[in-house]
Amino acid sequence: MKSILWFAVGVATGFAVAHQVNRTAQGREFFAGLDAKARAFGRAVAEGYSAREAELRAAEAQPVEGR
Repeated sequence: MKSILWFAVGVATGFAVAHQVNRTAQGREFFAGLDAKARAFGRAVAEGYSAREAELRAAEAQPVEGR
């Protein structure tokens, strides 16, 4: 139970610090860059998932030898 309390305190502190940092021009620039990187990573994951799904569907559609 104590761990959950410390986790909640850490999350709340992180949000408070991020809010204060975001008030500065450098902070906004930092978070904009971080957001762009996170979105690019998300797109890469989605594209990889779609490509792998297409590979599996193509393999599934091919007849199996020896049956």
